[in-house]
Amino acid sequence: MKTNIQRINPDGLLKNSAFSQIITTQGNGKTIYIGGQNAVNENREIIGKGDIKSQTEQVMKNIQTALSACNATFDDVIKLNINIVQGQNAYDAFITSQKFMNSANPPAITVLFVSGLMNPDFLLEIEATAFVGEE
Repeated sequence: MKTNIQRINPDGLLKNSAFSQIITTQGNGKTIYIGGQNAVNENREIIGKGDIKSQTEQVMKNIQTALSACNATFDDVIKLNINIVQGQNAYDAFITSQKFMNSANPPAITVLFVSGLMNPDFLLEIEATAFVGEE
Protein backbone atom coordinates (compact mmCIF):
# COMPACT_ATOMS: atom_id res chain seq x y z
CA MET A 1 0.00 0.00 0.00
CA LYS A 2 1.40 3.41 -0.95
CA THR A 3 1.28 5.94 1.85
CA ASN A 4 -0.78 9.02 1.47
CA ILE A 5 0.43 12.35 2.82
CA GLN A 6 -2.30 14.95 2.76
CA ARG A 7 -1.71 18.66 3.28
CA ILE A 8 -4.80 20.53 4.43
CA ASN A 9 -5.40 24.27 4.57
CA PRO A 10 -9.08 24.50 5.49
CA ASP A 11 -11.32 27.51 5.17
CA GLY A 12 -11.18 29.48 8.39
CA LEU A 13 -7.38 29.18 8.74
CA LEU A 14 -4.68 31.33 7.15
CA LYS A 15 -3.64 30.06 3.73
CA ASN A 16 0.06 30.53 2.91
CA SER A 17 1.95 28.79 0.12
CA ALA A 18 5.09 28.53 2.29
CA PHE A 19 3.60 26.17 4.90
CA SER A 20 0.67 23.84 5.52
CA GLN A 21 -1.67 24.16 8.48
CA ILE A 22 -2.37 20.43 8.82
CA ILE A 23 -0.64 17.30 7.53
CA THR A 24 -1.97 13.79 7.85
CA THR A 25 -0.27 10.53 6.97
CA GLN A 26 -1.98 7.23 6.30
CA GLY A 27 -0.68 3.80 5.43
CA ASN A 28 2.56 1.93 5.87
CA GLY A 29 5.89 3.66 6.03
CA LYS A 30 8.49 5.11 8.33
CA THR A 31 8.55 8.31 10.31
CA ILE A 32 11.90 10.07 10.61
CA TYR A 33 12.59 12.38 13.56
CA ILE A 34 15.62 14.62 13.10
CA GLY A 35 16.87 16.22 16.30
CA GLY A 36 17.63 19.93 16.48
CA GLN A 37 20.30 20.85 13.97
CA ASN A 38 22.69 23.77 14.42
CA ALA A 39 25.14 25.42 12.04
CA VAL A 40 27.91 22.92 12.75
CA ASN A 41 29.60 21.06 9.91
CA GLU A 42 31.03 17.54 10.01
CA ASN A 43 34.37 18.95 11.26
CA ARG A 44 32.65 20.47 14.32
CA GLU A 45 33.13 23.99 12.97
CA ILE A 46 30.40 26.58 13.49
CA ILE A 47 29.50 28.01 10.09
CA GLY A 48 28.35 31.62 9.70
CA LYS A 49 29.02 33.07 13.14
CA GLY A 50 26.80 36.15 13.43
CA ASP A 51 25.08 35.49 10.06
CA ILE A 52 21.56 34.04 10.26
CA LYS A 53 21.41 33.32 6.52
CA SER A 54 24.68 31.33 6.50
CA GLN A 55 23.69 29.47 9.63
CA THR A 56 20.27 28.61 8.18
CA GLU A 57 21.94 27.32 5.01
CA GLN A 58 24.22 25.02 7.07
CA VAL A 59 21.34 23.81 9.25
CA MET A 60 19.28 22.94 6.18
CA LYS A 61 22.27 21.13 4.63
CA ASN A 62 22.57 19.13 7.85
CA ILE A 63 18.90 18.20 7.66
CA GLN A 64 19.34 17.27 4.00
CA THR A 65 22.22 14.96 4.97
CA ALA A 66 20.12 13.35 7.70
CA LEU A 67 17.21 12.85 5.30
CA SER A 68 19.49 11.34 2.68
CA ALA A 69 20.84 8.86 5.24
CA CYS A 70 17.25 7.64 5.62
CA ASN A 71 16.50 7.56 1.86
CA ALA A 72 14.30 10.63 2.19
CA THR A 73 14.22 14.17 0.77
CA PHE A 74 12.74 17.50 1.76
CA ASP A 75 9.60 16.44 -0.14
CA ASP A 76 9.05 13.93 2.69
CA VAL A 77 9.32 16.55 5.46
CA ILE A 78 5.96 17.09 7.12
CA LYS A 79 6.98 19.28 10.10
CA LEU A 80 9.70 21.78 10.95
CA ASN A 81 10.23 23.33 14.37
CA ILE A 82 12.42 26.41 14.07
CA ASN A 83 13.93 28.05 17.15
CA ILE A 84 15.48 31.46 16.52
CA VAL A 85 17.44 33.45 19.07
CA GLN A 86 15.67 36.68 20.01
CA GLY A 87 16.91 39.66 18.04
CA GLN A 88 17.67 37.67 14.89
CA ASN A 89 15.87 38.27 11.62
CA ALA A 90 13.28 35.49 11.30
CA TYR A 91 12.43 36.57 7.74
CA ASP A 92 16.01 36.00 6.54
CA ALA A 93 16.05 32.56 8.17
CA PHE A 94 12.66 31.64 6.72
CA ILE A 95 13.50 32.76 3.16
CA THR A 96 16.83 30.89 3.27
CA SER A 97 15.16 27.69 4.51
CA GLN A 98 12.53 27.90 1.76
CA LYS A 99 15.23 27.39 -0.90
CA PHE A 100 15.40 23.75 0.24
CA MET A 101 11.66 23.16 0.31
CA ASN A 102 9.25 22.15 -2.43
CA SER A 103 6.65 24.92 -2.61
CA ALA A 104 4.08 22.40 -3.91
CA ASN A 105 4.43 20.30 -0.74
CA PRO A 106 5.20 22.63 2.19
CA PRO A 107 5.49 21.18 5.69
CA ALA A 108 3.72 22.41 8.79
CA ILE A 109 6.07 24.90 10.47
CA THR A 110 6.34 26.30 13.98
CA VAL A 111 8.70 29.21 14.67
CA LEU A 112 9.67 30.17 18.20
CA PHE A 113 11.93 32.92 19.48
CA VAL A 114 14.17 31.71 22.29
CA SER A 115 16.52 33.55 24.65
CA GLY A 116 19.48 31.34 23.73
CA LEU A 117 20.70 27.97 22.52
CA MET A 118 23.34 25.48 23.68
CA ASN A 119 26.22 27.55 22.27
CA PRO A 120 26.04 31.37 22.28
CA ASP A 121 27.26 31.39 18.64
CA PHE A 122 24.18 29.44 17.49
CA LEU A 123 21.53 31.76 16.06
CA LEU A 124 18.93 29.09 15.30
CA GLU A 125 18.13 25.42 15.62
CA ILE A 126 15.76 23.41 13.43
CA GLU A 127 14.30 19.97 13.99
CA ALA A 128 12.39 18.07 11.32
CA THR A 129 9.92 15.22 11.01
CA ALA A 130 9.55 13.34 7.75
CA PHE A 131 7.40 10.45 6.59
CA VAL A 132 8.35 8.04 3.81
CA GLY A 133 5.68 5.67 2.62
CA GLU A 134 6.26 2.12 1.47
CA GLU A 135 5.77 1.48 -2.21
